[in-house]
Amino acid sequence: MGFTMEEKEYMDLLKKARTELPAKVFETSRFNLPMVESIIQGKKTVINNINKIIDLLDRPQEHVIKYLAKELGTTGNMVGSRLILVGKFTPGNIGDKIRKYVEEFVKCSECGKPDTKLVKEGRITEIKCLACGAKRPIRTI
Repeated sequence: MGFTMEEKEYMDLLKKARTELPAKVFETSRFNLPMVESIIQGKKTVINNINKIIDLLDRPQEHVIKYLAKELGTTGNMVGSRLILVGKFTPGNIGDKIRKYVEEFVKCSECGKPDTKLVKEGRITEIKCLACGAKRPIRTI
């Protein structure tokens, strides 16, 4: 039993679409966030591996820091390669906020893959999935 002409054309189009997707879409490795490495110094919390986390998230540094500061109800600034937050926060508490950030600003709401990018269209910023092509607007921080 062979394919009809329409089925063959459809299969060819699927193959073509698959070859045009980025290679990282087909990786089966899980998206693993590193543990937050932080220390409390007086009334401040210093996150030592923030650059490693931001690189994995593939988001602008300012966006991630602004989100963390707002969610933790504090202020924060970069000093060298470390993020200094005013207040005492546990690595678990910071990690929870980063995971919440991933769900809202990194992972695709349709397919769940982290292969997304932020795209600004007019005044609206959207998250666009490179794996499935889905787009959705995101809130401003």
